[in-house]
Amino acid sequence: MPLNRRKFLKKSAATGAGVAVAGAAAAPAQAAQASAKPAKQPKRYALTVMGTTDLHGHVFNWDYFKDAEYSDKAGNAMGLARISTLVNQVREAKGRCNTLLLDAGDTIQGTPLTYYYAKVDPITAKGGPVHPMAQAMNAIGYDAAALGNHEFNYGIETLRKFEDQLHFPLLGANAVDATTLKPAFPPYFMKKFHVPGAPPVKVAVLGLTNPGIAIWDKAYVQGKLAFPGLEEQAAKWVPKLKAMGADVVVVSAHSGSSGTSSYGDQVPYVENAAANVARQVPGIDAILVGHAHVEIPELKVTNEATGKTVVLSEPLCYAERLTLFDIELVFGKGRWEVESVSASLLNSNTVADDPRITKLLSDEHAEVVAYVNQVVGSATETLTTVEARYQDAPIIDLITKVQEDVVKAALAGTEYAALPVIAQASPFSRTSEIPAGDVTIRDLSSLYVYDNTLVAKLMTGAQIRSYLEYSAEYFVQTAADAVVDVEKLTNANSRPDYNYDYVSGLRYEIDIAQAAGSRIKNLTYDGAALDDAQQFVLAVNNYRANGGGAFPYVASAKELWSESTEIRTRIAEWVTAKGVLDPKDFASVDWRLTRNGTPVF
Repeated sequence: MPLNRRKFLKKSAATGAGVAVAGAAAAPAQAAQASAKPAKQPKRYALTVMGTTDLHGHVFNWDYFKDAEYSDKAGNAMGLARISTLVNQVREAKGRCNTLLLDAGDTIQGTPLTYYYAKVDPITAKGGPVHPMAQAMNAIGYDAAALGNHEFNYGIETLRKFEDQLHFPLLGANAVDATTLKPAFPPYFMKKFHVPGAPPVKVAVLGLTNPGIAIWDKAYVQGKLAFPGLEEQAAKWVPKLKAMGADVVVVSAHSGSSGTSSYGDQVPYVENAAANVARQVPGIDAILVGHAHVEIPELKVTNEATGKTVVLSEPLCYAERLTLFDIELVFGKGRWEVESVSASLLNSNTVADDPRITKLLSDEHAEVVAYVNQVVGSATETLTTVEARYQDAPIIDLITKVQEDVVKAALAGTEYAALPVIAQASPFSRTSEIPAGDVTIRDLSSLYVYDNTLVAKLMTGAQIRSYLEYSAEYFVQTAADAVVDVEKLTNANSRPDYNYDYVSGLRYEIDIAQAAGSRIKNLTYDGAALDDAQQFVLAVNNYRANGGGAFPYVASAKELWSESTEIRTRIAEWVTAKGVLDPKDFASVDWRLTRNGTPVF
């Protein structure tokens, strides 16, 4: 129980007087003791800021692609229903009035649940539903969230509708109107925390999103929104927040901490800029990091101007972790000062779902489960992505075949109709499987987990050769006499699986004994060595077409056609039309790994 200073002083005075009467000899010392004032203890306040990021539509601990409870080798659990339980525990321990709950973006894309409420039963329809992610986050009581790049995947109308349905602000200081350069979303959020006997603690939350939106969702944002760098916008807004009386400044940034960019120099701003912001911009106390899908319990960065420590934390994606920033403040010289900041993570696998969230969204969940389990065809054999990273797999050929067919149909009757159509596709998942027998929407959705759309680009043979060389950098250089370990063969320089491309319609070898840049061998088209001057139509997803992954030439290549229908939907339509999924209709061995001309497999 906190000590009441007034009672303490009264009690001290009374005790001193009593002792003085009892013994005159002791009177001078006791009188001095009675008149001495106790040391004044400064006021203190403890604030806990909780954070999630990259929720990607995960409400429950459920894998819609496997139609089962989610599980992985690490024993993780996921979903906002679990996060809700953790948040309730923290609020009970700390006092709800002493906590803040934030998110760092990528909320409304990533699962069949989010796809369903964007496309099948869209929230934008007249009298349409409230988005399940909005329902869950409102019920849990989020205070603010930063915009993620995937918020833009379904277009601005869907994003604005989602924003309207939230009971808290979507922040994006560096999401600005392309014409006026004024903020298109609230840049910041401020909240006062009451402290008995002292001025309130003012906490400002600055939201920053990813500059890559300008290329990844170019079709939706070009000419409408611009996305300047995180560092420059933080430098603009943090001093304003301090001038408005902010005692604590927290940044919620949909940007990783590595300082790297996947899009090369196509955008003059850093993709993963959170640590840069901490180093370069004075006045920030903590940064909730998002976007990179990595787990960072606590990262301390020293600000170059002030020498002060800025604490960063990134909770694991899909609501698998909850970040806690514990911020201690002390009141002195008429103002609150941040004394210390520490960060830690709570694990969703330690708790059960909050029954309140289960009850709230069980109907929506059941509706989506029924949707993804619709049978659309049958497969003559099981197709899997287990070896698709290092061997040409028929299941990936299915994607390229669908893309080729859609683009050929789209260009029929145009001046480009006679050009050969080739297609790219990536092994997005290592666990996708289309089983022999009935094929459902969820089987096909698990093969193509992103909401990418299709674009046709005009490319030359020379450009395709460079494209393939860049793609082949995905493999770790492996000497001809070395033992091949498939677990260590891929992801060179941390390149993700989704940035390795197959290209259909050509034949080529990837010699992994050679250095990057000199790996593509025996590249042919239609049985002859590839003519560098020949023109091709590349059927490519919009992420890659807009520069995602920084593949050479494709972003600047002439665009012949594009559409807004998801590639995933096109695959489902193709299978539905065929009725039977038979590899003889789409599979071909276009490439293989070699070492000095000898096949690896």
